[in-house]
Amino acid sequence: MTYQETLDYLYNNLPMFQRVGAVAYKKDLTNTLALCEALGNPHLKFKSIHIAGTNGKGSSSHMLASILQSAGYKTGLYTSPHLKDFTERIRINGIEVSKEFVVDFVARIKPTIEIIKPSFFEITVVMAFDYFAQQQVDIAVVEVGLGGRLDSTNVITPIVSLITNISWDHADILGDTLEKIAFEKAGIIKKHVPVVLSEYQHELKPVFTEQALKQRCRLITATSYCTVQRTAAGEYDVTYYPRSYSVKLDLMGSYQRKNLQGVLVTVQVLNENGFSISVMQIKDGLSKVTTQTGLKGRWQTIGINPLTICDTGHNEGGMQEIISQINEMQFNQLRIVLGMVKDKDISKILSLLPKYARYYFCNAKIPRAMPATELKQRAEAADLQGMVIADVNEAIAEAKRNSNHDDFIFVGGSTFVVAEIDNL
Repeated sequence: MTYQETLDYLYNNLPMFQRVGAVAYKKDLTNTLALCEALGNPHLKFKSIHIAGTNGKGSSSHMLASILQSAGYKTGLYTSPHLKDFTERIRINGIEVSKEFVVDFVARIKPTIEIIKPSFFEITVVMAFDYFAQQQVDIAVVEVGLGGRLDSTNVITPIVSLITNISWDHADILGDTLEKIAFEKAGIIKKHVPVVLSEYQHELKPVFTEQALKQRCRLITATSYCTVQRTAAGEYDVTYYPRSYSVKLDLMGSYQRKNLQGVLVTVQVLNENGFSISVMQIKDGLSKVTTQTGLKGRWQTIGINPLTICDTGHNEGGMQEIISQINEMQFNQLRIVLGMVKDKDISKILSLLPKYARYYFCNAKIPRAMPATELKQRAEAADLQGMVIADVNEAIAEAKRNSNHDDFIFVGGSTFVVAEIDNL
């Protein structure tokens, strides 16, 4: 098969959560373990960091990968979903997996696929592990896809686990309380493997404490050891006793402060476990996250005059951070190009959005997308006013046509809306 034929095979024959939702979610690790067994258990052949959380796990993964690259380590990075091309999911030192490897891997594993009938995500996870093992990475940064306990990535035993923010998302799968969601995220905690919590969330601490006690591992709340404050110049002042220093982070958005705390404490745990990463290398890595790892879609500028920014934040917690960031800005008129998925409760998110903004309702070209007309109706019930322009890029163009140079355009609501932006 050609590369495109290979992708078509993966997309069309295997259930893909990003496209069809919960029906693609497999609630055990049986398929992943069977695939790994067929490939000689590649997940046992490299060191790793495992990262879960509702918001911030993608940014944190890329920060850690960039720091490790700056420290001279051959670093694998597995993230999901991709925005433009499938190969974005699997990188080594920022370089995407080759299309030739993808084709070869699927050809090798196809007989097993036909027997096991795994999901799309299960295949991509095992593909990443096979690639990292083959390329003999020094360490791989592995981002959880959904939840943690039953996520396909949870077959690894990392050096350290990192859990970022816990917020409402995928309640139909992970549970209808924050405690239940936290329990699923805490499922990545392994026996004797230290775990770092990026944020202190008082009501959820017992969930993580109980799991850490069961697994007899060290539970580290990052805020107890490290404080990070954003300066007026946009840098971050770090106090990590007994040291204090400033870092420049090339990821925009003041919400990155919370992620940064967890990342820095995770680096310290790595240094306690055989790695050697200096403050200078931390600074270098954080200043080059987007260039060294290729991260896109986090408070990313896609236009000026008027300033146009996109962000993949798509749940209640993520949208709260986005609104806080918007509130820090100065502009004449706020315009929001908004699209969402149909298989989650969006009422809380809509209630957060500013009523003074002018909205352009759109939908991504995937089965899970909420039709723009339905989104408009739901939004109007929340006193949000605007027009329907279903195509993402046409909606952005219309927002620009309606804008003055001192207006501000935000594009988001769904990862898949951001993925369809032409000039991302």
